[in-house]
Amino acid sequence: MDESSLILIMTAASIGFIHTLIGPDHYIPFIAMAKARNWSIRKTALITSACGVGHVLSSLIIGLIGIGFGVAVSELELIESTRGDIAGWLLIGFGLAYLIWGLKKAFKNKPHAHIHLHENGTIHTHKHTHHEEHAHPHKEEKKSITPWVLFTIFIFGPCEALIPILMYPAATKSVSGLILVTSVFGVTTILTMLSIVIISLQGMNLFNFGKLERYTHALAGGVILLCGVAINFLGL
Repeated sequence: MDESSLILIMTAASIGFIHTLIGPDHYIPFIAMAKARNWSIRKTALITSACGVGHVLSSLIIGLIGIGFGVAVSELELIESTRGDIAGWLLIGFGLAYLIWGLKKAFKNKPHAHIHLHENGTIHTHKHTHHEEHAHPHKEEKKSITPWVLFTIFIFGPCEALIPILMYPAATKSVSGLILVTSVFGVTTILTMLSIVIISLQGMNLFNFGKLERYTHALAGGVILLCGVAINFLGL
């Protein structure tokens, strides 16, 4: 392997890692939804990976088309910036809607007490929620569209860092260089997403949230809402 290829690999891996680490939208939505909806680690990993692939491929396609038609880097970055704004607003909209739904669900399932008087004069009370009464699965229960919503949002989510590092191999007309850069960047991005999500969920499972458990949906929506706000208004 020559020196230029080694530099490309290191650059792509470093940028992929840092780009993912400093972008909370790459992992917070998955952590929040996995906790709220009790996804298994396997399901969470599959959804996270699928969204990561869509995230990288959408920017790759735009970058390659732009390079092929000689579009300036500044124009490509403007396109990516616009896509980022759209993704941020989608996160805000989804987070707000999920927050409202989660609050309604939490208040509907508020624990309440029933008093029972037995024939022998004994009186006792017990608490329950309507959610507990209806916790059994329904065969015709509709599948959640949440994974598809997240996937759609991530299709719009840009990989701004990918396009500039595509330029060198494109300029030298190196197909192998393009494949190398995109592969290393994509794999690093997805592995970083998976690592943060899985480690965070494993850590959260060590804590008992107690009374906050019934607010997990609302909290998930609120966190995703704040994530979108941070992207669009704080530039994260």
